[in-house]
Amino acid sequence: MIRNILVIMGVFVCLGGCSLAPKYQQPGIPISETWPQGEAYENTQAVSGIPTAQELNWQDFFTDQKLKKIIETALDNNRDLRIAVLNVEKARAQYGVRRAELFPAVDASGAWTKQRRSKDLIDPEESRTVEQYSADLGIASWEIDFFGRIRSLKDQALEEYMATEQACRSAQIALISEVARAYLTLAADKESLNLARFTFKSQQDSYNLILGNYQIGLATRIDLRRAQTQADVAQRDVQRYIQLAAQDRNALNLLAGTQVPDAMLPVDLGSVPPVSEISAGLSSRVLLNRPDIVAAEHRLKGAYAFIGAARAAFFPRISLTASMGTASDELSGLFGAGSGTWNFAPRIAMPIFDPRIWAALRVSKADRKIILAEYEKTIQTAFRETADALAVQGTIDRQVAAQESIVDATTETYSLSNERYNLGIDGYLSVLDAHRSLYAQQQTLISLQLAKTANQITLYAVLGGGGRPFQSTKL
Repeated sequence: MIRNILVIMGVFVCLGGCSLAPKYQQPGIPISETWPQGEAYENTQAVSGIPTAQELNWQDFFTDQKLKKIIETALDNNRDLRIAVLNVEKARAQYGVRRAELFPAVDASGAWTKQRRSKDLIDPEESRTVEQYSADLGIASWEIDFFGRIRSLKDQALEEYMATEQACRSAQIALISEVARAYLTLAADKESLNLARFTFKSQQDSYNLILGNYQIGLATRIDLRRAQTQADVAQRDVQRYIQLAAQDRNALNLLAGTQVPDAMLPVDLGSVPPVSEISAGLSSRVLLNRPDIVAAEHRLKGAYAFIGAARAAFFPRISLTASMGTASDELSGLFGAGSGTWNFAPRIAMPIFDPRIWAALRVSKADRKIILAEYEKTIQTAFRETADALAVQGTIDRQVAAQESIVDATTETYSLSNERYNLGIDGYLSVLDAHRSLYAQQQTLISLQLAKTANQITLYAVLGGGGRPFQSTKL
C-alpha cells in the first residue's frame, strides 16, 4: 500500500505544471529608435573605436586614481547599496518559499497519550486507563498544482527577484555617479575658494592703496568705500566657499560610508583628470539594457504570471494528506509486528459561487496594464535623460570656449581700467565694474567646466554604464 501511495504521488507531480498565464511578448518601445538630431546634437554621433557606456567598466571610465579608490570604498560601505543587496537576498528567499510550495512537505511526528475514562463509558472488563504510543511520517495538505496556480506564483516571485537584482545594479550605477559628482563638486568649490581668496587679496591690496591715496587727498571717500565693498564681497565669498567645501566633504563621506582621508580629496577642478570618451551607440535600443528598464520588464513578466494564478483560481484545487507509521499501547511494541498504520486522504475543492475570484482576475489584468505603462514610462524617461545629456555634450565645448574668451576679454578690460584709473583718466567706478564682471565670469567658467565633466558622468550613468554584475548563488 505504501508503494501505491508513492506511485500516485509521483503521478500527481508529473501531471502538475499546467500554466494558465498568457504568453509574454515584449512590447514595442514607445520612443524613436534614433537619437535626436539638430544643432544641439552636433558631434554626438557614434564614432567607431569609441566604446559604449555598457562596454566600458567604471574602472576604465574614470582615470583619477583618488576618485576610483573613493568609489571602491563607497561600493563596500554605502548603506543604501547595502540595503539594496539585502533586498536581493530577501527576494531570492521569497522565491525559494514559493518554489518549495510545489513539493510536499514531509513531517515526522511522535506522540504519547494517556487517558483516564469514565466507568459509564466503558465495558466492565475494559481498563479505565488507556495509554498509546505512535510514530508517523506524513504529508499534510499538499496542494497538487494541476492548473499552475502555485507555479504561476513561483514565476512571479522569480521575476520579482530578478527585478530586485537589476534594481541593485541601478543602485550601484547611481552610487558611482553620485560619488563622482560629489567629488567634482568639491573640486569645483575648492577652485572657487582659491579664486575668492586670490580676489580678496587683490581687492585688499587695492583698498590699502586707495586708503593711502585718500589719506593724502588723492582719492575720494566714495572710491574708498567702493574698494572696501569689493574686498568685503570677496571675504564673504571666501567664507561661503569654505562652508560649501565642508558640506561637499560631508556629502562625500556619507556616500562613501566612512571618513574619506584628506590625501584622497581633490586639490581643485583643474587637477582632476578627464574621464574616458564614450559613445551613445547607433540606436536608442541600447537603453533596453539599462538595469532599471530590465527590472521594469521583469515586473511586467511577473504581472503576466500573476494573471495565470488568478485564472487558476477558477478551477478545482486538489490537495493530499497522507501518512504512514506505527502505533501501540506499549512503548516496547511500537515497532512490533501488526503495529503499522497508514492514512491516505485526497481532497478536491471546486469554487461554485465566489465573486472575489472574478474581481481578483480583473485586478491582475489592471495590474498588468499599470506595470506596462510604468515600463513604457521608464523607457521614455531614460530616453529623455540621455537626450538631455547629449544636448549638453553637443554644446558644452562651445560654451566653455566662449566663456574662456569672455574671461580673457574681461581680464584685459580690468587691466586697462586699472591703468586708466592710476593715470587719472577714469574714476574708480570703471575699475569696480570691470572687476565685478571679471570675478563673475571667472566663477561662470568654473561652473561650466564642472558642468562639462559632470555631464560626461551623467551620460555614462543614463546609458547604463557602471553597474557591476551581481554575484548571486545558483537558484
